[in-house]
Amino acid sequence: QVQLVESGGGLVQAGGSLRLSCAASGRTFSNYIMGWFRQAPGNEREFVAAIRRNGISPIYADSVKGRFTISRDNAKNTGYLQMNSLKPEDTAVYYCAASSEIVVRTTTPAYPYWGQGTQVTVSS
Repeated sequence: QVQLVESGGGLVQAGGSLRLSCAASGRTFSNYIMGWFRQAPGNEREFVAAIRRNGISPIYADSVKGRFTISRDNAKNTGYLQMNSLKPEDTAVYYCAASSEIVVRTTTPAYPYWGQGTQVTVSS
């Protein structure tokens, strides 16, 4: 199986940017679809973005489309989430996840492998 570790979270003012990283180890990272999810206090974990094994045709939640960019570097076994124009409502713990499915899914059960999460706090 693959192990995932997120980094790059922190406190930022509204309108600012952060770049999250997801370092993978264990099984070959390029064998997995990679996704990012987030969970705010009192809310369910929600889909943010996902990217195919070859890095093309990413998909995004409507709430982040045009502001966030997901990418991956399979040679470095690392995935990324570039977050621009951050809003207070983006405040959450952000999780990296990996899926062995054939097609990209936006639901948490499709992702059996998860990192520990990294906190992102956006102040107004």
